[in-house]
Amino acid sequence: VSMIAASALEIAESLSRIARQSELPWGGMRVIVVGDFAQLPPVTRTGQKREWTFESPTWQQSGFQVVELTHSHRSFDQDFLDVLKDVRVGKVTDIVKQYLSSRMMEHDESDDITRLFPRRDQAEYLNQKKLSQIHNPEVRIPSIYIGESKLVEALKRNSPIADEIVLKVGCQVLFLQNDPQKRWVNGTRGTVVEIHPEKIVIEKETWRHVTVEKTQFSLQDATGKTVASVINFPLTLAYATTIHKSQGSTLDDLWVDLSRLWEPGHAYVALSRLRLGSGLRLLGWSHRSIMADSAVLKFYQNLKN
Repeated sequence: VSMIAASALEIAESLSRIARQSELPWGGMRVIVVGDFAQLPPVTRTGQKREWTFESPTWQQSGFQVVELTHSHRSFDQDFLDVLKDVRVGKVTDIVKQYLSSRMMEHDESDDITRLFPRRDQAEYLNQKKLSQIHNPEVRIPSIYIGESKLVEALKRNSPIADEIVLKVGCQVLFLQNDPQKRWVNGTRGTVVEIHPEKIVIEKETWRHVTVEKTQFSLQDATGKTVASVINFPLTLAYATTIHKSQGSTLDDLWVDLSRLWEPGHAYVALSRLRLGSGLRLLGWSHRSIMADSAVLKFYQNLKN
């Protein structure tokens, strides 16, 4: 819910009342929303004012019962968790300074560990550079779109799948979804072993080989009907991605530059992708990059009160 703008929440609630022909909040449905507002704010059309859902009248009318989850299932590294706790609320404490400074390293471009960048063009540049260094034939796999052009364009803005996936045998890739059979999760890394028209064989970092087939990512309307779809392999090059797109991923190692970030939660999202702090390789960091939105801090303080 932290990634949803207030206006979107209001529209969803209004449509629920219309669909169920009831003036009760959400038409009388039980609604569960999950998220952390201390992460990156929702992207708005204007790109200016942040539309936090908890500031909307709809949030108040919904009467949500708040449950705060306090146990981390991603990381059991207590020193690292202590740093994340401060970064999450925008505090640059002595512990944070010492920890981040100790993880500063000279950039090793030959290292294939994933890089997180604040901007998409930075990630795309490095991905293509690393791919060009592999001396195997390039395979281009275009995405298949289904639906009206206007709806397809809306899907393209939100889908993790690119218009075209470009791979080579031997390249590093990341999975973009959780597998129902639990063979991989969003963020699992591997190496392409074989490429076929309808399947790709990936060697995971655990040395296990898995076969990946094309999947469908869909855009649905208010009734749950699929109105646009994109079909392709749930894969992307693993050398670099944006901090925004990394949300939801779990990584064992990463390179990241925290020296010129501009969004509240930017640094926290990047760092909290890791299982262990030992996997962190910092290219740089700045006090000004570690920030939290004042409205979010007030929201969580009110919960405690």
